Amino acid sequence: MKIMICGSMTFAEEMMDVKSKLEKLGHIVDVPSDIESHLEDPSLIDNLEENYKHTIEKDILRQCFNLIARSDAILVLNYPKNNINGYVGTSALMEIGLAYYLQKRIFLLNPVPNPRDARWAHELAIIQPVILNEDLSKVQ
Repeated sequence: MKIMICGSMTFAEEMMDVKSKLEKLGHIVDVPSDIESHLEDPSLIDNLEENYKHTIEKDILRQCFNLIARSDAILVLNYPKNNINGYVGTSALMEIGLAYYLQKRIFLLNPVPNPRDARWAHELAIIQPVILNEDLSKVQ
C-alpha cells in the first residue's frame, strides 16, 4: 500500500521511524516534503514567522496534498501534544479532510479524545478512521 504519513512536524523524528517500520512491512511510504528542514531545525515548528515564510515559499501544503492524492491511504501520527492525548492539529485535520474527499483510507495511530473534550474529535468520528492503537500491522 502507498501511504502518506501526516501529523504535526513536532513529530518529524517519529515520522521517519514509522516510515522505516512501514517500509519493513512492505509499504511504500511518503512523508511531508519539508521533513528534512524540520529535522535540521526542530525550532521551525514554533517560529511562526519563519514557518510561514518557509511553507509559502516552498508551497508545502500543496506538495503534501499532492502526495496524499497519489497515495492509497494516510496515517496520522496523533501522539500526545499540548496536553491532549491523540492530538490532531489543524494542518493534519485539513489533510484528513482531503483524504476523506479523495476516498483514501485514513488511519490514526492513536485514539482521539472524547468529542466533548475536543470538538474536532466529533468531525473525526464522522469520518470513521481506522484507529491502530499503535499497531502498524493493522495497516492493510
